[in-house]
Amino acid sequence: MKVLIVGSGGREHAIALAVSKSPKVEKIYCCPGNAGIARIAECTDIKAMEFDKIVFHAKEKKVDLVIVGPDDPLVGGLVDALEDAGIRAFGPRRNAAVIEGSKAFSKELMKKYDIPTAQYATFDNAADALKYLDSAKFPTVLKADGLALGKGVLICNTLDEARNGIKEIMLDKKFGTAGNKVVIEEFLEGREVSVLTFCDGKTIKVMSSAQDHKRALDNDEGLNTGGMGTFSPSPFYTKKVDDFCKKYIYKPTVDAMAAEGRPFKGVIFFGLMLTKDGPKVLEYNARFGDPEAQVVLPRMKNDIIDVCEACIDGTLSKLKLEFEDNAAVCVVLASKGYPLKYERGFVIKGLESFDDRDGYYCFHAGTKKTTKGIVTNGGRVLGVTAKGETLKKARANAYEAVKWIEFDNKYCRSDIGKAIDEA
Repeated sequence: MKVLIVGSGGREHAIALAVSKSPKVEKIYCCPGNAGIARIAECTDIKAMEFDKIVFHAKEKKVDLVIVGPDDPLVGGLVDALEDAGIRAFGPRRNAAVIEGSKAFSKELMKKYDIPTAQYATFDNAADALKYLDSAKFPTVLKADGLALGKGVLICNTLDEARNGIKEIMLDKKFGTAGNKVVIEEFLEGREVSVLTFCDGKTIKVMSSAQDHKRALDNDEGLNTGGMGTFSPSPFYTKKVDDFCKKYIYKPTVDAMAAEGRPFKGVIFFGLMLTKDGPKVLEYNARFGDPEAQVVLPRMKNDIIDVCEACIDGTLSKLKLEFEDNAAVCVVLASKGYPLKYERGFVIKGLESFDDRDGYYCFHAGTKKTTKGIVTNGGRVLGVTAKGETLKKARANAYEAVKWIEFDNKYCRSDIGKAIDEA
């Protein structure tokens, strides 16, 4: 079969690698892809939000399945456009992707169906939000309602910080139209865990747990980013936690979406906080996390095509998800200055070091092929991932592999997976 992957980041590279291992797949296409994906797929310079061009390309290449990676096209309705054109697509339709597209919607869903989450209030004008802050407890959390590349969440320790945050989000429009509404939320304390799940509209299957590191600097300092690294599985995600989440969070979420006339098919990412009062939902995403996919998919034993088709066809209950009994750690190599200002175009050396090394991966995110070679082309450049028998071994392997790559202004956190040592 022929498969088209939509997207250009490390997540899509991880998906492409998983797809390439399927004996069912004869050809992989990607729109637009990147320099790493181009090694295993035919990339075409069509952007993820160019729906008409993607549909035309899929028809022209006689594609059998399209896998949509990023949030923007999912929330925008790319799966709807593909299915309406008679093309099989993996991912939620627009009315289901709203679970990520609107934080106000997801909070109201959790409240209506008694799914554990932080207390909150939603505002569509700055004056009311500022008035509410006068009686809020601190720290408090401000969330832009819409998509903001994983950066639309502000943790405010003081009233002044929160007031400035409302100004940034709602008045200065730092995150564009995503800030037309804001959610002000109770600050939750505990261990944060990411859990990816496959859904077919009625059945939900849990993938291996992971933990992301959002802050740009060591010790969880600095600005929020799209993710500076991750590890899987999380030692804090115990069987007791898993049992609770399956009963009170995962299945109720899928059932709630179905009851609302928004059956969810694809991947739901649950951002969880393990509080003293039990697990609570921080956020939903309607797709594979990035960089979570880079540590979860390399450990999945199943043929990803079988899983995608089961989600589309509503037969997920017949499938058993299996993962390797090991661990993986991903360290993101970024351009110095990310997530604010950074330079591009630096030649990347050492990529060949990953060839033919079992258990080591270099997922491309912000890269581009030029006459000079492969160069940096984004804030997050590469995701260096390594497996190991244990989390500590995987972490050691990942940081050893980080040394194999060189480019000007290379930056990474030095403490990805440090929580492993505290478990």
